[in-house]
Amino acid sequence: MAEIKFGSREDKEKGKKKDEQSAIPLHWRLEKYFKDIPADKMKMFKVFYDELVKFNKKVNLISVKTIPYADVIHFSDSILASRIIFNSHKISAINDLGSGNGFPGLVFGILYPEVTVTLVEKDSRKGEFLKHLIDLLKVKNVVVNRTLVELLPESSMTYAMTRGLGPLGKTMIVSSKLFPQGGVFFHLKGEEWATELAQVPAQVCSFW
Repeated sequence: MAEIKFGSREDKEKGKKKDEQSAIPLHWRLEKYFKDIPADKMKMFKVFYDELVKFNKKVNLISVKTIPYADVIHFSDSILASRIIFNSHKISAINDLGSGNGFPGLVFGILYPEVTVTLVEKDSRKGEFLKHLIDLLKVKNVVVNRTLVELLPESSMTYAMTRGLGPLGKTMIVSSKLFPQGGVFFHLKGEEWATELAQVPAQVCSFW
C-alpha cells in the first residue's frame, strides 16, 4: 500500500477539502421548483452546477457546507432575484460586481439572452472559471471583466447587481462613482441585511 504525503499545509487543506466534497451527496431539484424554465436553460444550469462542484475542489467558489443545497441557496436565489431585476426596469445591459462564482450574473445572462451582462471579478482564478463556463455553455451575451471595481470608469454603468462584493456600506462607497444620476444598484442580501443597512454611513445615504 502506497503512503501519500502532502508537501505542505496548503496541500493538506486542499486534500481535506477534496475528501469532504467527495463525500457530500449532491442534489438537483430545480426542475421541480421552476417548471416554467425551458429545458435548454435548465440543462445549462445543470452543467453550471456540475462545473461549480468540480472546480470548487481547487478554487474557493462556494462554501463546502452549501454544496448539497446549492440548487436552493445559490441557483434558486439567483433565479428569483434575476426575475425581479429584469421585470423592474427596461434593462439592455447590466454589470455583476464581484461576480466570483457567477451568481447572480451568469444566471441572469442565461435567463435573459437579450441583455448584455458583464461579470466584474478581480480574482484571476475565479475569472478563468467564469470564462470557462461562458465558453462551455456558449452564452453569447455574457463577458468577463477581470479588474477591481475601484478601477472601473466613472459613470460607466446604469444598472448593476451584486451578491458577494462586500458589506452594504462599503459596497456603496466603493461603487458610488460608477453610476450616473438615476443609476440603479441591486444588492442581494441574506438575513443580516437590516444590520448592514443600519451601519451605512449617513453621507453615503445622502448620495444614493
